[in-house]
Amino acid sequence: MTSPLLSAARHGFFTREGGVSSGPYASLNCSTRSGDDPAHLSENRRRVAHWIGVPTDRLVGVTQVHGKRVITVTEPWPVGAGEEADAMVTSQPQVALGTITADCAPVLFSSTNGQIVGAAHAGWRGALAGVLEATLEAMQALGAHPADVRAVVGPCIAQESYETGEDMHHAILSADQQAARFFAPGLRPGHYQFDLAGWCVFRLERAGVGHAAALGVDTKADEKRFFSHRRRTLAGGGPIGHQISVIAPGVQNG
Repeated sequence: MTSPLLSAARHGFFTREGGVSSGPYASLNCSTRSGDDPAHLSENRRRVAHWIGVPTDRLVGVTQVHGKRVITVTEPWPVGAGEEADAMVTSQPQVALGTITADCAPVLFSSTNGQIVGAAHAGWRGALAGVLEATLEAMQALGAHPADVRAVVGPCIAQESYETGEDMHHAILSADQQAARFFAPGLRPGHYQFDLAGWCVFRLERAGVGHAAALGVDTKADEKRFFSHRRRTLAGGGPIGHQISVIAPGVQNG
């Protein structure tokens, strides 16, 4: 799926459909650390890169750690060799940035002309650490003023599916009191329902991004189209795949 806000860039918020993996990884799993068959992962990545319009070896990712580090990509690196970080930016036309998620928010960024792009992995810890703001700063260093940046929060766990406890509620509000509006009372005492996507959009707007929006798609509720860590945990755990969201400078495929 795509967003008109990012139409100047080649991008896609991919679902779990359209790949070759099987079992808990069915079928477009793109996580190199998931335990999936390497041959299946290679083919899935090839399909994603082909749709975006770059060679497979130009699709890059990082080792995501729920932090705020951003890497400015000038040249691709081997699959699985990405450093620890949670966001990337680039102005290289034949480099595609990929972020993998399974409930956390994938956030794709583009300058108005589509020549400077970014991709961030924003779970609540990364968002609280400032990964979205750090991505905007890195894009600005490449020449994109925040007011000229569009950002879209892709498929992630929605508020109605995201029950949280007191610990997370306290951790977020201790650092960002304005986040209170994104917590609703939970069904159980001492619990809340958290709007991760809404909070990400709010933080982007507060940081000065020109336009920010969320697709409003719930990964936990839509088992057919999305992997979900929360769904897998509630089912007893086990292996899980991850969908990928990708952006590259240039003109969106027609």
